[in-house]
Amino acid sequence: MMQAMSDASPHPSSTGRRERVLSGAQPTADSYHLGNYFGAFRQWVALQDDFEAFYFIPDLHAITVEYDPAQLRERTYIAAAQLLAAGVDPARSALFVQSHVPEHAQLAWVLGGITGFGEASRMTQFKDKSAKGGQDASSVGLFTYPILMAADILVYQADKVPVGEDQRQHVELTRNLAQRFNHRFGETFTVPQAHIVKATAKIYDLQDPTAKMSGSNPSHAGVVDLDDTAKQAAKKIRSAMTDSGTEIRFDRESKPGISNLLSIYAALTDRTIESLETEYADKQYGHLKVDLGELVGDFVQSFGDRTRALLDDRAELDRVLAAGAERAREVAAETLAAVYDRSGFVAPR
Repeated sequence: MMQAMSDASPHPSSTGRRERVLSGAQPTADSYHLGNYFGAFRQWVALQDDFEAFYFIPDLHAITVEYDPAQLRERTYIAAAQLLAAGVDPARSALFVQSHVPEHAQLAWVLGGITGFGEASRMTQFKDKSAKGGQDASSVGLFTYPILMAADILVYQADKVPVGEDQRQHVELTRNLAQRFNHRFGETFTVPQAHIVKATAKIYDLQDPTAKMSGSNPSHAGVVDLDDTAKQAAKKIRSAMTDSGTEIRFDRESKPGISNLLSIYAALTDRTIESLETEYADKQYGHLKVDLGELVGDFVQSFGDRTRALLDDRAELDRVLAAGAERAREVAAETLAAVYDRSGFVAPR
């Protein structure tokens, strides 16, 4: 039963808790890809050492566009297995499915009440996606997506939010809503900060190295999926678009194709770009592609083996996700109780 919590203080300064980090990755494809791994998941794994980590699979966000229910359910399991295979540790992090924690949606409704229509309209993701299909074909859920994202963050009193530059606007909205609620109703939310690690590898599409690798690319020829076979992955690397000339050097402007391959190589081996440039100084593009293809092939083969082993035991996946949701709800319920009280709702007796 929810009790009034006017004196509750969720801030780390008063509770002495570790700083919290929160992030999620949508289950909107049959597999995550190499860009997800190096751009996000590897960072998530490292953050477990220093933060109280909450990582989730945003299935509520996934239904803001057309989708197939059976496919969504399967993709959610695949996402969970791949995050575990990437190194997310249930003993050190709460790994859960968004819809298993109803406080996300409940808080989103409250935040919607203090979000301006024009404020929501300026979110670039809605403008970009609605421009493709037209606003009449866009759902209200897509429009309010950033408000639910704000609730995802604020319900855990997250201090840091690992995001790419393209998500910074959403974190800024979250900060604005937290400050607005705190000003109107009293200190309730931790005001989060975007956590963007500059050293994180940014992986680009193999066929269009000016665009980031994305699972939404319809051709998929330039995307190395984490469930690719070794042969498939190596072939995609060998077929990668390269640049004019023969010199193997990192130059994002004039040699985006080779620069992308060097970035993948460096991320995969923890070597510096400079050492790779030296090693391949007198070699051809083909040498780099063959060597990198073998490395990427071995990586996805090993990753796929771990993922398949996890997917073979759905009961264990369910157990891990249930434990993560229980841990998440302990925090989320406390936050929501404080929000409801300060919003003026009558507590059930």
